[in-house]
Amino acid sequence: MTSTLDWAGCATFRLTVGDTVVFLDAYLDRVADAAQSDLTVDSVDRADFILVGHSHFDHLWGAERIAPRTGAKIIGSYETIRVMAAHGVPEAQLQPVSGGERIRLRDDVIVSVFPSLHSCVWTGAFQQPDVVCLGDVGLTLDEQKARFGALETLIAQLSPEARAHALRGRQGERGDGGALIYLIETPEGSLLYQDTSGRWSGIVRNLRPDVAILAAAGRGNVDGDPVQGTLAEFVADQAAFLQPKRVLLSHHDNWLPGFSLETNTAPIRDALAERVPAAELIEPGYMAGYRLFD
Repeated sequence: MTSTLDWAGCATFRLTVGDTVVFLDAYLDRVADAAQSDLTVDSVDRADFILVGHSHFDHLWGAERIAPRTGAKIIGSYETIRVMAAHGVPEAQLQPVSGGERIRLRDDVIVSVFPSLHSCVWTGAFQQPDVVCLGDVGLTLDEQKARFGALETLIAQLSPEARAHALRGRQGERGDGGALIYLIETPEGSLLYQDTSGRWSGIVRNLRPDVAILAAAGRGNVDGDPVQGTLAEFVADQAAFLQPKRVLLSHHDNWLPGFSLETNTAPIRDALAERVPAAELIEPGYMAGYRLFD
């Protein structure tokens, strides 16, 4: 049995284990001037499960159309499941989780769910991973909300198509719904999936995946406070906790021009080489059919 992974852009991947197809997030249909993988929602004809890391539109959109057409079961936070039910996905295809669950995807594949954290989106716009970010520590929720206004200003400056796209996904304070990470155990090896740059350190330090997909965008969130340093250092610290043999990145392409950016992965590669020299950084590009455990 061979396990392959296709990156479809942003933080969405298609994992194929034997004859089982598992989508990791479902955001496939982007604005025309964004980088494109050429896999669209309408072209998906097979899916058994959709694991959703959190419920922002750039992760969840598409699941509400893929699931009814393919019969896939959606696994995600209670907010993810609420949104999917509101869009008419049958209850039998909805599995809410919050962390601590172990779910059998097939006889020989089990996914374990762990609570996580979203990146600190309220600290400002996306930055390249070698930019040092300091401060913003210990803020209350009200103070964080006040700083969130800078993102509203940025969205207002987007192209008409990109602005409409972003505003359609506005969720208000329900937001990410609580970020999750997934550890998928297969006969060949284990894969950890993360779709936003946050962590509870006490959780990730006890996991040992063979391959880790780590988010590489935004201001890293370490146990509730923004990382003091660079995103590259944050990703390298993640890998140092996990000790995977291989690292792949997520959320690092220009998925919404004017809001996101194309991440320069060289600083991440350098930081990984220094902190976890045994871990290999893999950058397969879109829809490459990467063989995970060869």
